[in-house]
Amino acid sequence: MSDRTEVNLSGVKQSKGVWLVKVPKYLSQQWDKATEKGEVGKITIGKKQGKTEVCFSLSAELSALHSAVGEKDGALQVPREHPFTMHTVGGQTMAVFSQSSTDELSLEGMVVHRAECRPVVNDNYMKLKKLQLKESTKPQRLSQQLERAITTVFKPVANHDFNLEYEKKKKSEGKMVRAERQVVLDMLFSTFEKHQYYNIKDLVDITRQPVTYLKEIMREIGTYNSKGAHKSTWELKPEYRHYQSAEEEEETKAA
Repeated sequence: MSDRTEVNLSGVKQSKGVWLVKVPKYLSQQWDKATEKGEVGKITIGKKQGKTEVCFSLSAELSALHSAVGEKDGALQVPREHPFTMHTVGGQTMAVFSQSSTDELSLEGMVVHRAECRPVVNDNYMKLKKLQLKESTKPQRLSQQLERAITTVFKPVANHDFNLEYEKKKKSEGKMVRAERQVVLDMLFSTFEKHQYYNIKDLVDITRQPVTYLKEIMREIGTYNSKGAHKSTWELKPEYRHYQSAEEEEETKAA
């Protein structure tokens, strides 16, 4: 946005209140694949037990996973159904502005609702999250073509420094040597498919990973319960769960 202070307010009287919605990154990537005037999906607003329910349905054309992640993963599908979690605006005053190609700023409307667009957690969603985690851990490398072989720098060695360091670490920590991050993530996801809550000692015994390393990963994908019936245990964050919480199960039974 430019440093200009002039704002076009001509459309304020005709503009209506706007919604500020937070969406998953993969969903915005799918929208970028749509044609200029193509449909990205539909929003439905209804009532259930006196409460307003809002849901976004991604179009079938944009649900192919290879559009966002890679051609090799085209067999998978991006989640299509995304219920909204509604929030109040509170005491905040928020507005939406647009900027034209000539750098003119225009006030489009005031924010009247805030919401989070979350996917329905199913097998496709869990596969997508695992794939995204795997992609994010890949190192960034630069390939460079050499005009001639370099013979003055690289010399054969009996054992490389990183191998010696690994062996030293293995001896000092016994069996608890850090595994690849994706390997640990796969073990944790598989473990939490069996039970919802684990203390850190049980997770260390299951994964055979150093406790500091394990806690570092769990802080990214899990939540620590410091009080309540499951005090001193870990559970997965809502976006990584494949099961319903106790409250959701009660609501499902009641419905």
